Amino acid sequence: MFKTLLLVIAVTAGGLALYPEWRAAHQAPPQLTIRYKAGSPATAAVAQPWLEVVNTSDKTVRLSNVAIRYYFTGDGTSSYAFNCVKAAVGCSNIAGETVASAHPTTTADRYLQISFTTGAGSLAPGAKSGAIGLQLYRPDGRKLDQSDDRSFNAADTTFQASRTVTAYLRGAHVWGDEPTGPAGSTGPTGSSGHAAASARGSSVPRPKPAHPRGIVFDDFHYSGPHDPALHAHGWLVRTSPGGPGIHDTWSAAGVSFPAEKTAAGGQVLQLRASTDGTRAGTKQAEVQSSGTHFLTGTYAARIYFNDKPTSGRNGDHVNESFYTISPNNSRYSELDNEYMPNGGWGAPGPKLDTTSWYSADSGDRVTHKLVSSLQGWHTMMITAVDGVATYSVDGHKLFSSDGRYFPRQNMSINFNTWFVDLPFTGPRSWDMRVNWFYYKADKAESLADVQKAVNGLYDSGTHYVDTVPEH
Repeated sequence: MFKTLLLVIAVTAGGLALYPEWRAAHQAPPQLTIRYKAGSPATAAVAQPWLEVVNTSDKTVRLSNVAIRYYFTGDGTSSYAFNCVKAAVGCSNIAGETVASAHPTTTADRYLQISFTTGAGSLAPGAKSGAIGLQLYRPDGRKLDQSDDRSFNAADTTFQASRTVTAYLRGAHVWGDEPTGPAGSTGPTGSSGHAAASARGSSVPRPKPAHPRGIVFDDFHYSGPHDPALHAHGWLVRTSPGGPGIHDTWSAAGVSFPAEKTAAGGQVLQLRASTDGTRAGTKQAEVQSSGTHFLTGTYAARIYFNDKPTSGRNGDHVNESFYTISPNNSRYSELDNEYMPNGGWGAPGPKLDTTSWYSADSGDRVTHKLVSSLQGWHTMMITAVDGVATYSVDGHKLFSSDGRYFPRQNMSINFNTWFVDLPFTGPRSWDMRVNWFYYKADKAESLADVQKAVNGLYDSGTHYVDTVPEH
């Protein structure tokens, strides 16, 4: 003991500080580790980073307290968007945003920030989140060059720990090397302590509550009609034969997801019907839900209707529609919103037909006609609760049906643009756009209720959620 005391005194008297060296040699293990693998080549239409969170601490970690940043370099001035294709914790429990870095570098002037709701659960010590499949893309459809992206590594074809992807726990930087320094290093202002361990550039998102049970929301952040996330989130692009309109002309060519400055979230589903006036030269567009777990509740969609063609001569009897329909005729159910700017079936336009069906075979239905232009953005709603189906536009009630015309069977959701007929020749095209879709099961909500819910989802960085149980 006497010799040890002399050593401590001697070291102190000599002015040699051993603690920094000791700390460097005895680093505590990280609280989290992020594993990564590349799902796409350096040049691709869509970047596909796969991530996994590993709890390397000795305490349980709530995923809602975790945020991840994947760094990349923007190609020009284009905007970027992301979606979740597959996640063991559920894509409904994942939120995110693309952010311009406050401290850009040549390999990282932006990052994709991912966070989780409380519905994602917790990780016990040593546990893994499971694979999280993400997609990063440009809404303008141009390819990405990932060769100069900080977090991209084409060699990582299986999961590997990646220090170029950073992680934050309750706002503290706990894994990976930020473009301006490693975890725990001095911050950009030269400070140390808590500021040194916090995320640089912008705030890390706060924990988000789990989404309420019984909702579906989608703002159509997809890279194209063949995006695997589109199908994973319960949507189908119709290419099957049949009607309505010009039979056997349904095509994926008319389905796209362009950037749109007037839309919340900056991106839309676009449905384009085009023709040269012949059946062979006609393409109609439809996106429908692959599941039929929709029945009673509130259906809402923000839709841009067009009174004029995007190109070519006006005058077509075109139908821009948002409707629900059952898969078979045994207990047939259908609720329609059909906007026809030039009318159709002998009736002039512009008009909106809202129709509740009992039987398609016999034509048994009740309908209401609103004769008015709906050019521009509108929130279309149908509530189907307590035996009454009510249609409204921007909160204004149009029509109610009940009795035999109330839905009796689960239905799918459908958006489409199609031609009633082909009255003349010559090339032309018509576009309908959908900003978002929202559904609340078993409850009639007002426009204010719907808008509040949708705004909350946007504010949380949520692009897609489905908490409606399958029937």
